[in-house]
Amino acid sequence: MKRMTLATLMLVLGLLLVACGPAQEAAEPVATPEPIVSESAADEMASEEMEGEEVLADETAVEPTIVEIAVNDGRFTTLVTAVTEAGLVETLSGDGPFTVFAPTDDAFAALPEGTIEALLADAQGALTDVLLYHVVSGDVRAETVVGLDSAVTVGGEAIAIEVRDGGVVLNESVQVVITDIVASNGVIHVVDAVLLPPSMRVDATPSIAEIAAADGNFTTLLAALEAAGLAETFAGEGEYTVFAPTDAAFAALPEGTIDALLADPQGALTDILLYHVVDGAVPAETVVGLPAATTLLGEEVAIRVTETGVVLNDAVNVVATDIMASNGIIHVIDAVLLPPEPVTIIDAAIADGRFTTLVAAVEAAGLVDALNAEGPFTVFAPTDAAFAALPAGTLEALVAEPTGQLTNILLYHVVEGAVPASQVVGLDSAVTLLGQPVTIKVSDGGQVFLNDKVQVIITDIETDNGIIHVIDAVLIPAT
Repeated sequence: MKRMTLATLMLVLGLLLVACGPAQEAAEPVATPEPIVSESAADEMASEEMEGEEVLADETAVEPTIVEIAVNDGRFTTLVTAVTEAGLVETLSGDGPFTVFAPTDDAFAALPEGTIEALLADAQGALTDVLLYHVVSGDVRAETVVGLDSAVTVGGEAIAIEVRDGGVVLNESVQVVITDIVASNGVIHVVDAVLLPPSMRVDATPSIAEIAAADGNFTTLLAALEAAGLAETFAGEGEYTVFAPTDAAFAALPEGTIDALLADPQGALTDILLYHVVDGAVPAETVVGLPAATTLLGEEVAIRVTETGVVLNDAVNVVATDIMASNGIIHVIDAVLLPPEPVTIIDAAIADGRFTTLVAAVEAAGLVDALNAEGPFTVFAPTDAAFAALPAGTLEALVAEPTGQLTNILLYHVVEGAVPASQVVGLDSAVTLLGQPVTIKVSDGGQVFLNDKVQVIITDIETDNGIIHVIDAVLIPAT
């Protein structure tokens, strides 16, 4: 049958609508129909209209977002649930662009039992941290990924990237199994395991503190560390070498020693504990090549290798070595290391034996505490022979008035600060604690003279609070 023209069809449809409609009080005027279009023209117009609709559809088609792709794919239901619970749907549906390393449902299922539930229970904390560790800012396609060593996530922590056997591996174990799923706001790369931020990973190797706690032979050491406020230090980051005394080692200390130490946790106890620790991880093979090791206390532990093993400070045996921890190394010892007592200028003078008169004079003048103080000081110390060379009766007269001329003479032998011989020879003078200077002159033969006639005969006797230079006569200040 011959097809109706478009104009005729419109006219018939209009009449039917009028006939079927409700009665009107007054008939509406009928619009004058458009001129009838030929069949061929109508077909051409219909064809053009369809083509226009197709072009419009192509122009308005929009690629789905990262979230929409994940929802529609079907392999990311756990990821979508997690993103929803963490309140990140709007973010990952935004402009971006983002690169998402998307774990499949199987990847989430492979987590230890209870992990997903624990993450969902902390949606704004741990869950958010984990999810943000899977997102990198920008549209990073596979061809770019393979050229990177790492990528910083929007969570602020980096993912390590390695190309291995033609594939991409993240953090040494997570495989990228599908790449370049393009979204309107970025790209998705599918991974076969969930990435855990470094800050949340549990190191397979326990810390020094954890090893000591698990062993059972270091309960006293752990209690001491706790009392001194050092337990957290050896449970955290860093690298240390600990010479760890066993419970038996602490028990061998004189009775009452441990109680006394625990009563002074920030003083003697802390000093002893720090004396057992060396900065850095020092394995046994390195230890045996050292004559000594400087501890965190700043004092050295002497090391000697004998036929039977390694001995510290000539008395303490190393009985086990190279217990590896996440933050260092433990070497077990059979006794507690006691740091050397500080040697002051007065201690050194007494131990030497050549300064009995000087020590007696310092005691008489009440200056012992001053010269045992932290300092540092430089003392030009007259020997007993130097004092003996004074005119007869001089020393007795000085001791009879210890807070007068004797004190002045003694203070005239002391300079503030530790001044080694290498610096002394470059000086013309040095101001003493008396306030008067001592002149310094170096002879052609290299001898050092004070006030032109008192010779420095021994230099650089070091103590914990200064330096002693020995002189052959007593310095007399101007009156």
